[in-house]
Amino acid sequence: MTETLTHFEPFPEPPALILEYIAERSTEDSVAADGPAPWDLGALSAELIEPMPAWLDSVCRWLNQSYAWQPQDVIPPCWAKHEGLAYEIAALAFARGDAYAGAGSSVIWHEQYDRFLTRMNKTLGKAGDECRVGKHDGRPARFQLTTWPTASGETTESARQVKGMAG
Repeated sequence: MTETLTHFEPFPEPPALILEYIAERSTEDSVAADGPAPWDLGALSAELIEPMPAWLDSVCRWLNQSYAWQPQDVIPPCWAKHEGLAYEIAALAFARGDAYAGAGSSVIWHEQYDRFLTRMNKTLGKAGDECRVGKHDGRPARFQLTTWPTASGETTESARQVKGMAG
């Protein structure tokens, strides 16, 4: 007996507001034509960013369900607390829509997905194992970027405190 493929879950559709924005952005005479790309999360308006977390979470769940056969392939549930991951997941999600317009492009998307997993694991490091089981911890104190000097070259208070702890 042959097994059917009808049980596969479809990729989550982007929110209607985002689809409308993409359609409007593609018309040359539109005000939105010069607007940010929908995967550039930091550049989106409050209205456009509002539906993104729920959709991107459903994308992560779909990717985990469809592709994560090894622990290191699991996108952790705290992905949104890792800013770089959020940007990458958004780009990957939008790229998938374009990729499935042609078979050759879908192969390239899978290569991009594999490279995403490599970057995700490099970014998360050892903390990734804890994140994947729901034990997220913020960026380790020794890597806090608040210790960098300000743009004017002044040292921040937290940088002075860290320097004081170091001796």
